[in-house]
Amino acid sequence: MKLISDLDKGGSTMSIQQLYEEAQQLSSAKLRDDIVHQLYEKSHRLCSEGIKYTKSKRDTRTEKLDAIFTSPIFGFPIMLTMLGVLFYLTIAGANIPSSMLAEFFGSLEKYLTAFFGFLNTPEWVHGVLVLGLYRGTTWVISVMLPPMAIFFPTFALLENYGYLPRVAFNMDRLFKRVGAHGKQSLTMAMGFGCNAAAVISTRIIESPRERMLAILTNNFVPCNGRWGTLIVLASLFMAANFTGGLKSLVTTGVIVGIVMFGIIVTFFVSWVLSKTALKGIPTHYTLELPPYRKPKIFDTVVRSSLTKSWSVLMRAVKVAAPAAILTWVFANIFIGDTSILMYAVEFLDPFGKLLGLDGFIMMAFILGLPANEIVLPILLMGYLSTGSLTEVDSLVDLKQIFLDHGWTWLTALNMMLFSLLHYPCGTTLLNIYKETKSKKWTFLAFLIPTVIAIIVPLIITQTVRFFGWI
Repeated sequence: MKLISDLDKGGSTMSIQQLYEEAQQLSSAKLRDDIVHQLYEKSHRLCSEGIKYTKSKRDTRTEKLDAIFTSPIFGFPIMLTMLGVLFYLTIAGANIPSSMLAEFFGSLEKYLTAFFGFLNTPEWVHGVLVLGLYRGTTWVISVMLPPMAIFFPTFALLENYGYLPRVAFNMDRLFKRVGAHGKQSLTMAMGFGCNAAAVISTRIIESPRERMLAILTNNFVPCNGRWGTLIVLASLFMAANFTGGLKSLVTTGVIVGIVMFGIIVTFFVSWVLSKTALKGIPTHYTLELPPYRKPKIFDTVVRSSLTKSWSVLMRAVKVAAPAAILTWVFANIFIGDTSILMYAVEFLDPFGKLLGLDGFIMMAFILGLPANEIVLPILLMGYLSTGSLTEVDSLVDLKQIFLDHGWTWLTALNMMLFSLLHYPCGTTLLNIYKETKSKKWTFLAFLIPTVIAIIVPLIITQTVRFFGWI
């Protein structure tokens, strides 16, 4: 037993490996096994005493928070609560700034009109530049800028804090069940800001099959361009009987419901595609959860407001300006007693009525292909039959315009669903083509959501009419 005593005293110059090899050469099998066993125990004790690991307070706090945020029981309710709070802050906080911007642009328009009158410009010049270009563009700014200035910084704070990777962790199991990749949840989160940027973000998914699934279903997350339409319609019709903070709360509940429906559609389409055109087994991945960290609030808010909000707004304005001019021109060029705009509306009206919509709404979505932000302004221009956006002093005036054209809660619901589900905007489609290098997949990215956007309102409308609920 000299070998063991030497090891205990620490005086032996031989390594444990050398002692082990010497023990193997002993003739007695029993003695050899005893020595090897004792060598193992002594070496394990030495390693335990030599290497000690202590958790820092930061690691302990991260583990405790992860036990809550990634819990099978509490994880999803917390996610929905976070989403609801984010939308509530956006909706409630954007009302007053939007009204202030609308009043400012309205007062400025009076001076522009007086200036054009002073120059004795032709009426059509004033119509194109002020009633078309100016009103259409300023509407987009008034409706979009305040929500973006709240949504983007708040969302960035959640990302900066380290919560978004926990969302991907929670969603991973659901995405695997439908044949998709857990990282798709991160690209969907990016889609809340802009679907075009979300398409590019799918590069984080290594599997080509699963990346294609993410690209094809990316559109079912409402982007910032659709928030204006969804918030306005939910506030005017779904929360019409409420006031104050309760009205914002009900509007938030409706928006969360719309978003959840879009996520359900994402799962369904992913499951169908994974069983048909994109068959395959979902890949596994290791997601490293970063520690929670205190967000740099000022830097994050300023960066999100100045970069994301400004870039998205400029893109919307660039698209809204020519679209507003085009709409005014179509509404003011007549063939006989009917404008080109009305010919298009009358052609689309039967199909629109079948979906619980109308020809004006269908025309607005078609002209709004370049950017979702301009759908609602184009719709209002069309309803006025002059191609110019009305001066809306309040949401009550806006709702009256809709009611005068036969709108009900069903019309508002169907338009919200069509806005959620319909084809991607032109920028997103262009990005899809650049990422896939395929006209076939780009066309499918257009076709799949369009078909679903037609089927869902069609079923709802026919069901409501069948049971006489309206």
